Amino acid sequence: MKVLHFFKTYWPDTFGGVERTIHAVAESTARHGVETQVLSLSRTPEENTQRLDGHVAQKARLDFELASTGFSRDVFRKFSAMARQADLVHYHFPWPLMDIVHFQSRHGKPTIVTYHSDIVKQRLILPFYRPLMTRFLRNVDAIVATSPNYLESSPILRAFKAKSKVIPIGIDEGAYPTPSEADDAWCRSTIPEPFVLFVGVLRYYKGLDVLVHASGRARCKIVIAGSGPVERELKQQAQTLGHDNVIFLGEISEPRKMALLRNCLGFVFPSNQRSEAYGLSLIEAAMCGKPMISCEIGTGTSYVNEAGRTGLIVPPSDPIHLAVAINRLVEQPVEAANWGRAARERYVRLFTADRMGKSYAELYRQLENRKG
Repeated sequence: MKVLHFFKTYWPDTFGGVERTIHAVAESTARHGVETQVLSLSRTPEENTQRLDGHVAQKARLDFELASTGFSRDVFRKFSAMARQADLVHYHFPWPLMDIVHFQSRHGKPTIVTYHSDIVKQRLILPFYRPLMTRFLRNVDAIVATSPNYLESSPILRAFKAKSKVIPIGIDEGAYPTPSEADDAWCRSTIPEPFVLFVGVLRYYKGLDVLVHASGRARCKIVIAGSGPVERELKQQAQTLGHDNVIFLGEISEPRKMALLRNCLGFVFPSNQRSEAYGLSLIEAAMCGKPMISCEIGTGTSYVNEAGRTGLIVPPSDPIHLAVAINRLVEQPVEAANWGRAARERYVRLFTADRMGKSYAELYRQLENRKG
């Protein structure tokens, strides 16, 4: 079975959460006889069209971007040609140009949409986009929500509940490196004291300014690994507040990330807006058996981190409650260890790539048979 994935960006141009999900779906469904191609936009399509881990990443030329939406004239031709060769088209929402391309191509193939997030940051344009979006979601054959929490809390998804299915995003433990003794030694020398960890892209919706503010009350080090658009502001904030227990590591290698996860007291994920629809970093922490702290924002973060069982959930944008939760990991090590074990068990039960791949492959076959 040949499946075409379609999204605005993909490896090797960008490596965000949606891109990582597409890659994981491609790899995990390959074990079920699915052959994947991915079409996305690129400023240098000739250089970035390549074979990646058993599937092909094709590129159309990106002409310009507006309100985080990539536009391309080339993509209409390329999508139509690739859709004709596919047995099924798998869209990744949101991307308004995708809706237009879908209707223009008239490809007639079974269609599925993975609904990654509501439109949050660009909500001023939502009234103009809503008619097209509604028509698109009504037209596709199936919609996948990544958590039951998001399906229930999204007003857009609730309108299409009858044809929606929940398939949690999963990750493959075997794809992650085992940290070496040198990686562990680097971790212990860089952060010799107990610490909690955040790993990810430093974006506005991650709530990291709240974490920096909370660090003044925290009884351990706060390690922030990653880079991104708000990095400079966060460092300035920590310096202005005089919170020298916040350690910014910048970009780190995968083995060092795994060493940090192995050695931390727990994982802190303070995202405070619905742009954070799921939280792959939480899955990585659960895979490593770490207790988690996250915020209640009505999304998949509270599905991955089950309150009182795998960690703690606090109100968003509340530095006092966040600091109290961090200190609880420090002061209650037995309780924290129990949460970590439960997090690992929940990962094995719900969030493996094998489980995700099997669920998508089954849905693909159902849609193919229904169209046939």
